[in-house]
Amino acid sequence: MNNDTICALATATGGALAIIRVSGPDAFSIVSSISSVSCEGVTPNTVHYAHIINGNEIIDDVMVSVFHAPRSYTGEDSVEITCHASSYICNKVLSLLVENGCRTAGPGEYTMRAYLNGKLDLSQAEAVADLIASTNKASHDIAMSQLRGHFSSELKTLRDQLLKLTSLLELELDFSDHEDLEFADRMQLLHLAETIDNHIYRLANSFKAGQALKEGIPVAIVGKTNVGKSTLLNALLKDDRAIVSDIHGTTRDTIEETMVINGVQFRFIDTAGLRKTSDEVEQIGINRTYQAIDKARIVLWLFDKAPTTEEVTEFTTRSKKRTLIPVLSKIDINEDIPLVSFHASLLKISAKTGQGMPELRQYIFEEAQKAGLIANSTDVIITNARHYEALTRAHQHLQLVLDGLQIELSGDLLAEDLKLVLTDLSEITGEGQITSQEILNNIFSHFCVGK
Repeated sequence: MNNDTICALATATGGALAIIRVSGPDAFSIVSSISSVSCEGVTPNTVHYAHIINGNEIIDDVMVSVFHAPRSYTGEDSVEITCHASSYICNKVLSLLVENGCRTAGPGEYTMRAYLNGKLDLSQAEAVADLIASTNKASHDIAMSQLRGHFSSELKTLRDQLLKLTSLLELELDFSDHEDLEFADRMQLLHLAETIDNHIYRLANSFKAGQALKEGIPVAIVGKTNVGKSTLLNALLKDDRAIVSDIHGTTRDTIEETMVINGVQFRFIDTAGLRKTSDEVEQIGINRTYQAIDKARIVLWLFDKAPTTEEVTEFTTRSKKRTLIPVLSKIDINEDIPLVSFHASLLKISAKTGQGMPELRQYIFEEAQKAGLIANSTDVIITNARHYEALTRAHQHLQLVLDGLQIELSGDLLAEDLKLVLTDLSEITGEGQITSQEILNNIFSHFCVGK
């Protein structure tokens, strides 16, 4: 690890105050050289009023927070300077720090140092970026759960169980001259391997739901032309986002917007109306409607009159493996339309007057819960593609172990396959192995400077 002392602005511009972070072996002496307080002689983890000084000039009145290693975010000696958020003041303080021996920090370098100093494991470090990027309660809760080590704790339990079995299998090799001697009971090993594999598969399988929560659960608004799809999108957003017209085929492309319902972000997709057309451009829009259905997790099917049996068949077929919510629209002018028999709890709305809109929002949320797209606060959900890939490899390697047990493979070969599983799980947290600099650079390059 680079032993330079680093500095960076840790707050966004435009506020009243700014925080400049300094971390590294010379943090105390460098800050002391530009301020009226001696950081080296103060009580650890305390805050002090000071001046930032450049020769005889006072640059600003600041608060200096002093953290002694290892009780700091990075695990190093660290100082945080809280100054006024003037761009001149911030740039001047950073310039003075660099002139006195600091180096400007790179993206995510503070968190990388926290990982390398054992303050966080790799999955927790990645959760820091997710926490900063969270835009709703659901994504915040997932990131906070991972940052607090819930995912790491589950992985540690799995790794400890696998490590014990691997050790017993390898111990058998030391007594290879005793052919009938087994330290690891094969039936017990099979049962435990199946249990661990089911757990890993469940974690990997949560990735789709995790991505949906992180990026917004995709909801496609579909139906014929002029059934009120764009009006519904505008009503959901409480904004004139989509063009509304009585002319058929007005919407030629998909329009996406997000909104939060009960703390969960949904991504609503307004689509081109479905009908037979000779207009080449409109047909492209209709093709994109079908693509939106394929990508959606929830499909809102709007109609303003009772659909035919063929239409019911088409939408239920196209929405297979997705949550289909039929919605009768324009009830302010079409109250006498008969209910559709294929769905017991048909929703009826008027996007124009707002009738039924609160019930629709709540119903969308509840259907997302039923579909497993909204996790309980105690669930561990995977949102990181790197974690998903490692869990998938671990599942594949455990299948080799299970197959080997079925055909009574020798202990040494079983141990090698178990080692692959251990390596896969270790890649997620970065524990028990040396993580390559290329992987670390790729992970932390997506962080903001100052974190």
